[in-house]
Amino acid sequence: MRRLFVFRPEPASRQTIVKAQALGLDAIPVPLFELEALNWSPPNPHDFDGLLLTSANTVKMAGDRLDRFRTLPVHAVGEGTAVAAQVAGLGIATVGSGGVDVLLAEVDPSARLLHLCGEDRREPEVNGRTIVSLPIYRAAEKTSVDGIGDLSGQVAVLHSPRAARRLADLVEAADRATIRIAAISEATAAAAGDGWEELKVATSPNDAELLALAARLCES
Repeated sequence: MRRLFVFRPEPASRQTIVKAQALGLDAIPVPLFELEALNWSPPNPHDFDGLLLTSANTVKMAGDRLDRFRTLPVHAVGEGTAVAAQVAGLGIATVGSGGVDVLLAEVDPSARLLHLCGEDRREPEVNGRTIVSLPIYRAAEKTSVDGIGDLSGQVAVLHSPRAARRLADLVEAADRATIRIAAISEATAAAAGDGWEELKVATSPNDAELLALAARLCES
């Protein structure tokens, strides 16, 4: 069986590793980015009807300032984000399973949402909604990536187009032909480029479907 390499920054990396290990996979964390806090000021929570969270990283990086929004119901993009928000003392209204646009389809379109997020992100489809995006952290590229040389002949799981582009920059063409890729979305697969042994896209943009795909690539 091939090993699975996970490129997310902490704490998201650890969450994916634990899920992969539960599937019997030999999962290796090789973070490509490090999270850095941005200087931001919490807006007035009374100006919003809900909090939109699309990453568990947001909860970690917001810290104590999240307390200001305890009265707002949280709409979380997935289970991992919802759990992180609950641990931080926030109340969960909606938990998505297929990306932010699918999540928003379950939320009252008249709700005014505050989207706490990272600097590098895909903006949700507004479609007449009031969504205010407030970046509170950035994912900075690591200049030295330990363990990337062990990826040859293994499987890589990619959670974002940015991670895919970064990995493509780091891997030589000769090694690409030996590496299988599990991508969370079509955009992520496109960003990875060509030349990989296999490049497959999860049927839904969530960790469960992505790791199920990765398991098949590791075992076949």
